[in-house]
Amino acid sequence: MNIEEYLKNFDAVTKDPTLDAMEYFMREFGNPHKKTKFIHIAGTNGKGSVCEMINNILVNAGYRVGKYISPHLIKYNERITVNNVEITDKEMSDILDKIAEKVEKYNKVHEIPVKEFEIITTLALIYYAEKNCDFVVLETGLGGIDDCTNIAEGMISIITDIGYDHMDILGKTIKEITEKKAGIIKQNNDTIMCYQNEVTDIIAKTCEEKNNKLHVINKDDVKNYSFDEEYQRIDYKEHKNICVNLKGKCQIYNAAIAMECIDLLRQKGYEIKEEAVEKGLSTVIHKARFELLEKRPRIIFDGGHNENAINNLRNTINQYYPEKKKVYIVSILKTKDYKTVVKILTQDKDGIFIFTTGNDPQRYVAKEDLYNEAKKYLSQNVYANELDKAIEFAKDKYKEEVIMIIRKFLCV
Repeated sequence: MNIEEYLKNFDAVTKDPTLDAMEYFMREFGNPHKKTKFIHIAGTNGKGSVCEMINNILVNAGYRVGKYISPHLIKYNERITVNNVEITDKEMSDILDKIAEKVEKYNKVHEIPVKEFEIITTLALIYYAEKNCDFVVLETGLGGIDDCTNIAEGMISIITDIGYDHMDILGKTIKEITEKKAGIIKQNNDTIMCYQNEVTDIIAKTCEEKNNKLHVINKDDVKNYSFDEEYQRIDYKEHKNICVNLKGKCQIYNAAIAMECIDLLRQKGYEIKEEAVEKGLSTVIHKARFELLEKRPRIIFDGGHNENAINNLRNTINQYYPEKKKVYIVSILKTKDYKTVVKILTQDKDGIFIFTTGNDPQRYVAKEDLYNEAKKYLSQNVYANELDKAIEFAKDKYKEEVIMIIRKFLCV
């Protein structure tokens, strides 16, 4: 089966999600979601980084670990790994052949057809069961309560930073969005989060209703912070002088969440040596999160796409390169709040901005619209160009500056 061609036949998500299709697929395939243990992660920002951190620690501890993330950069295979090895094309194709039969059967008798994300999630859950994973670190797609990953019964639920994104599906207020994300919290289990004003109160209420123990990390729990261009270093509780390989101060709190998760697993009887924690966090990689692509000129790629992510990005670039002039090459999907993103970025009055329509005019905001929005805040150093030409131009002209390529992926 041609995986890409087959999946193009399906809408990515629905505005009115349910778990109906997932329940059907799980029954048809012998309930693979009940054959492993899940660490389930929801949030607006940071869930991918936390997922990578926990996965890397558990792999270094000697466990067989499935990891499920979205979106992918190049191929769907990137979303589904076991011990950091991607599922092969053949493995995907073999499972998809079986799923396709069930999809056809389901769509004949249901008004709402199966979505792409439901197919990929079903494939992943079948695969992890076949591979006899000890754990699966499971990242939600959108929301929580009706996200198709919520078919899994998480032994630990994690809620990362919550902000405004996908508001057409999740709600217009932080309260509404948080209530959807809190849907991954399960009865009689544990939940981890960093303190976040009203969000914490909503999560605490949900945990109380479900007899779920809430573990809240406060910012002052992270101590002895330092950083250089290679690592950030912190102490968290009994974890001392921990090196974190991801950049930006938001990542030290993500690392604290990961370590809290490991401490909980230890309390539940799992052996995880401190060396695994240290190595897991010092070698963790998260693609397209302040990722250094080239050193000269210095080119950094980031997939930030909402208000919280862009604020974190600005803080990080100013933290690491306070004296350098920045060149921003920016593409924004039409589904995102591009006006807010442009307003935040253009607070850098000394920056140079090149806006592009990405590589798909149907799905990215037109470069002219981004340019016109930026001109509301800046009178100079604002340009519009094609993506490839913008990168070539910046690399040729700005060899001493920091070039930031800010572009959300095409997939959800």
